[in-house]
Amino acid sequence: MKIYGGEYRRQLKAETALTVSLSEADKLKHRRQLEANVEEWVKFFFPASAKCPFAPFHKKFFKRVVGNPEWYEVLSWSRELSKTTCTMFVVIYLALTGRKKNVLLISSSYDNAQRLLEPYRANLDANQRIALYYGEQKNIGSWEAGEFRTRGGATFRACGALQSPRGTKTIDDVRPDCILMDDFDTDEEVRNPATIAHKWDWFEQAVYGTRSISNDCLILWCGNIIAQDCCITRAGAMADSWDVVNIRDSEGRSAWPEKNSEERIDRALSKITTRSQQQEYFNNPLSEGEIFKEITWGKCPPLGKLDFAVCYLDPSPSNKDKPKKGVSYKATFLVGHYEGKFYIYYGFLEQAKTADFIMWCYAVREYVRERTQVFYYIENNTLQNPFYEQVYIPKFQEVGAAQGYIPITPDTRDKADKAARIEGNLEGLNHNGMLVFNEAEKDNPHMKRLAEQFLLFIPQLKAPADGPDCIEGAVWILNQKIQSYAFKPSYGKIQHKNLY
Repeated sequence: MKIYGGEYRRQLKAETALTVSLSEADKLKHRRQLEANVEEWVKFFFPASAKCPFAPFHKKFFKRVVGNPEWYEVLSWSRELSKTTCTMFVVIYLALTGRKKNVLLISSSYDNAQRLLEPYRANLDANQRIALYYGEQKNIGSWEAGEFRTRGGATFRACGALQSPRGTKTIDDVRPDCILMDDFDTDEEVRNPATIAHKWDWFEQAVYGTRSISNDCLILWCGNIIAQDCCITRAGAMADSWDVVNIRDSEGRSAWPEKNSEERIDRALSKITTRSQQQEYFNNPLSEGEIFKEITWGKCPPLGKLDFAVCYLDPSPSNKDKPKKGVSYKATFLVGHYEGKFYIYYGFLEQAKTADFIMWCYAVREYVRERTQVFYYIENNTLQNPFYEQVYIPKFQEVGAAQGYIPITPDTRDKADKAARIEGNLEGLNHNGMLVFNEAEKDNPHMKRLAEQFLLFIPQLKAPADGPDCIEGAVWILNQKIQSYAFKPSYGKIQHKNLY
């Protein structure tokens, strides 16, 4: 494999070289000290790969696997959390310490399995620290890519999905005692339930059956949840431990800040859709169009034709100025009503800070430029208070002193369940083409984000729905205003009494 060729091995030798001279007794003593703490063992033998301090979930994984010879584990760690690399660390540890003798690595294809197994082989034949402390591992005559045996007696073999793993024994007649399933599901296959069922049967019968009942075995799956029904979810239901770790935790913070900073996560996620973000980094596969099957884009009537419009502000439910990344969005949208339809003119939907959120109001004001009366409302429920009074009111007053005051009314209604409100109050409008997105803003990333959140909306709220929640608030206020000003529909047109 080219990536692990001569240059890689030369670099690996240089990175693991030791300048100190140790006696055999000193090496043995140091080795035993390292083996007593797998985290320290990994740091010492893989200094280049383990540059960042391990996160708590890494450390717990090491302890679970090393502390349980008979174990079944599924790792659904997000991309960039090193599930495959940490698996290699712990499996090589188990092999060099004699705890596992026969490693079978299986992937979606043989080529993938061989690619995933190659860094094991590279480290075992080029890592100078491993050679110094455990002896040369390369076994001439039994050192091929895809299948090799160390001088210490451990055997490694790659196998592709649906290929026969039967008869996988060592020359010492040891059945597989470490079965690694890595990158087994594919995006195409999870769309076909019959294919998933067939692959799962193959694993349970052909693969799992290669293990010995009388000896301990480690079964370890590495893979994200890319569909509601896939081999990973089926394995997770069987596992002793199913460790699901997303790129950000439940509080919206980086799960591994020593490696992935908030700024770098922001940058990476900003270039892909919410659907891809949720699947690849949050173990949350989503299907489009379950409730809101399509979006109606159309030309909005001139603002001057509206009797009034509503600008609705939906702040993230937070007690800190720092937004909950990957959890909630702030939203501000201008919505108007004309001849029986609700039009979404303009707005913002982003994981933003309070200062940006406040300035969105002024951007809406500039967008309208007194062409119609705008009522500004901000959601203010128990999640926002006392944050609303302590932070938002002073901030709006501070900005208002310089830019002019915007009269904002808190929406303090006792709201029903968020998902129920969105579906109940908006799905019918959308289905009948009465909820129209401004086609002039179709390239606006905020409007794109809003449309995407509508399409990905499901009652379980597995994807962010702060944009649809904001629109629901605006539509509700508009309906109250329509009733208040005694608007009466007549054959699709809205008429009202002259109040002056």
